[in-house]
Amino acid sequence: MMEELVYGALRRCYVFFILCFVILLPSISAQGFLSIACCAESSFTNNSIHWVPDDQWFRDRKSCSNLNKGNERARIFDIESGKRCYSLATIKDQDYLIRGSFPVGETEGAQLDSLFGVSIGVTPLHLVNSSEGSVVEGIFQAADSYTDFCLVHVKGDPYISSLELRPLNGSAYLKDKSSSILKLVNRTDLGGIGETRYPEDGYDRIWKPASSLYSPANSSVTIHNNANTTVPLKVLQTAVTDSNQLEFLQNGLDNEDYNYTVILYFLELNDTVTRIGQRVFDIYINNERKEDNFDILANGSNYREGFYNVTAKGSLNLTLVKVSNRSEFGPICNAFEILQVRPRDLQTDYDDVIVIKKVKEELLMLNQGNTLIDSWSGDPCLPDHWQGLTCNSNGSTVITDLDLSASKFQGPIPPSITELTHLKTLNLSDNYFRGEIPTFPQSSNLTSVDISKNELVGSLPESLISLPDLSILYYGCNPQLDNDLPSSLNSSKLTTDSGACQRKSSGPTKGIVIGTAVCGSAVVTIALGTVIVCLYRQKLMARRKCNRNRLVMAKNLVFSIPSTDDVFVKSISIQTYTLEYIEIATQKYKTLIGEGGFGSVYQGTLPDGQEVAVKVRSATSTQGTREFENELNLLSAIRHENLVPLLGCCCENDQQILVYPFMSNGSLQDRLYGEAAKRRILDWPTRLSIALGAARGLMYLHTYAGRCVIHRDVKSSNILLDNSMCAKVADFGFSKYAPQEGDSNASLEVRGTAGYMDPEYYSTQQLSAKSDVFSFGVVLLEIISGREPLNIQRPRNEWSLVEWAKPYIRESKIDEIIDPNIKGGYHAEAMWRVVEAALACIEPFSAYRPCMADIVRELEDALIIENNASEYMKSIDSIYSLGGSNRYSIVMEKKMVLMPTPTTSEPSPINTQALAPPEPR
Repeated sequence: MMEELVYGALRRCYVFFILCFVILLPSISAQGFLSIACCAESSFTNNSIHWVPDDQWFRDRKSCSNLNKGNERARIFDIESGKRCYSLATIKDQDYLIRGSFPVGETEGAQLDSLFGVSIGVTPLHLVNSSEGSVVEGIFQAADSYTDFCLVHVKGDPYISSLELRPLNGSAYLKDKSSSILKLVNRTDLGGIGETRYPEDGYDRIWKPASSLYSPANSSVTIHNNANTTVPLKVLQTAVTDSNQLEFLQNGLDNEDYNYTVILYFLELNDTVTRIGQRVFDIYINNERKEDNFDILANGSNYREGFYNVTAKGSLNLTLVKVSNRSEFGPICNAFEILQVRPRDLQTDYDDVIVIKKVKEELLMLNQGNTLIDSWSGDPCLPDHWQGLTCNSNGSTVITDLDLSASKFQGPIPPSITELTHLKTLNLSDNYFRGEIPTFPQSSNLTSVDISKNELVGSLPESLISLPDLSILYYGCNPQLDNDLPSSLNSSKLTTDSGACQRKSSGPTKGIVIGTAVCGSAVVTIALGTVIVCLYRQKLMARRKCNRNRLVMAKNLVFSIPSTDDVFVKSISIQTYTLEYIEIATQKYKTLIGEGGFGSVYQGTLPDGQEVAVKVRSATSTQGTREFENELNLLSAIRHENLVPLLGCCCENDQQILVYPFMSNGSLQDRLYGEAAKRRILDWPTRLSIALGAARGLMYLHTYAGRCVIHRDVKSSNILLDNSMCAKVADFGFSKYAPQEGDSNASLEVRGTAGYMDPEYYSTQQLSAKSDVFSFGVVLLEIISGREPLNIQRPRNEWSLVEWAKPYIRESKIDEIIDPNIKGGYHAEAMWRVVEAALACIEPFSAYRPCMADIVRELEDALIIENNASEYMKSIDSIYSLGGSNRYSIVMEKKMVLMPTPTTSEPSPINTQALAPPEPR
């Protein structure tokens, strides 16, 4: 009886063990794998790999859809900007393979028109086009306990079908590239039939067969002498061979220089016949010999690998050539991999990221479905900051402002907010936050806090009131909050609303306020309507006047725009001139000062003595009435100190003429590398000031109150300099309002100048303000290097300024690109800020470029650094000149760039033969 009980117990344990083994087999065999089937209904196992749905990352099932009229599911993100990221748990310093699948985007019979970037963290990896589909794979070393895999909006709706994360324990991919990310270009099983992956490949790499003109070789040979390999034996037991030469061509690479890692795998399949020295060949990549007299058997094993680094663009050519005077057999190759090496971009400060993600989790506890929180995904600052956040970079990127006002939040204020150590401004007003105010550490850098219009209770904590840098505190409209401030408070230091609640009104007073507001709104509406009607009538009258022959000048035309600063209406005066008046002013077009696509530019003088530049459209001009009216209408509505103003126009006797102030110092192009008579050496502070002025002009266009204006032809010849070297952006003939949703002409005819053209705009014909940003990045490189953007007279690798400069910047060799005329005359930190801003502007994908406001801030910081350094060095000069000492060099730690004694250069040269607003070619 006892034996039967023992036997029964053992049998039950055995059955239980077998069941556990069967259940756990997938997780044991694929230890560490994470396989996400987007929008799957539940978990499942396929080919010994356990798949899970993506519900824990994105709970909304409404964004799920079938693709390609089949059962392939995908999550489609309906977003107009920003990014959506899967935050995946990783082990710091562990190598991983990550793979995202993006099938051809067709859902419910409709083709998705999507273009979006894929990035690992903030480093861009690939640009997915929904009409083509992609499988994107990268290899990286985890920098933290999590890694973000992001889809970055460019056009349409980003989507993803599956996401796979695989640990690469013991792999050699990143042995000397831990700070880079490898993007898979090709992984080929030569001579193989069918796809090979897990379980044959323990890393679950996908080896695809290649059709070949060369003879396939197959063998069941094994690897001798315990050679270390992670390549599946199934892959190595097939190969291609040739009696003389093997050649593999990889087309379709990026059209700019990138570093690539090429890995070749060799297993001698005829090792019973072949001996050392009988199969010897040379290995070439793009005609460069990487290895000579390569012999697979030379090291005592029948297996060898070759790792080769090469720089290429467009294509790669791999060639194995038999050494004829030594070898009996021709070359053989079993498999190869090609991986693009992408430098890893720095992410937001790690501590700030951890804290803001804690804030997000705390907010989500009582605010599920809040649209603002739902948009928070991936890195909080890069490439674009989260809604409500402002970030700044000073060595590392940190969060400096948090604005969650009027976002319908409820529950307690997230305590983690107090841990954002770099935060300066905090605005939580106009929500439903309740409970007590959390305690703030005295190390906080907050200068402004607004917690008004909530449901907070208790009293203002001493830790908040006594913050050392706090200067503004608003806390009114919290009915249950004690409004009393301590008598010891230094009221001269702190601006507060004293707890007053201006929104709380009741009874007749409230009715009076509302009535007054309604009446006031009606009056303002009527007034604005009257102004618009008057303006329209004036514009019609002005056009009629343009067709009359008169000797005297017409009356001023007044165009009005709403000011962003106040509720009044400002006026811009554009004169209408007669043709005879123009001929008198220019002495019948006596002095030609420039020519462009629109026509000739002449110098003239008005009766009041003002010098002007008169641009006359020629009969053969390729730019017609549309460009003339475009510039006239645009400059009739905007004014800014860094935009060339339009003084007047003439449209008489089919003539089209525009009149501007004369820019006595010509164009930036003139000064950097123009005609010898116009060229002058600009010192670095002057160049930096010019860059900042031009950036401010473009920022004004991009943030114009009515609607973003895109210049479309930003270049150094369109940046003019007045008599005080103030930069003014010119030539608005091609400018357009930014396309908006619903526009019938969102895709515009591409305009611009070779060398400055945004490659994404050129290829997609989709216009955005980031196209101007790319062109401005080229201008910054011109300012730094003193070189033209395109010059085919130079060596081939120097034709394009962008392609020539990028590798030097990435390798921190900026001395190689800096204009010799300013070497020794700049502060290293200021120079690096401008260089890094230029590099960010010329990112291939527009989603990763900064906006003009970010560039302006960076240039402002650079100019402050440069000016402060100049003042400091002047003081050093004055001190040491007494003792006869020379000014000394400063070494900056950031990039180890020396700043020797500046050379003498002309800070503000004057050019009397300046070029007026030029036209794009």
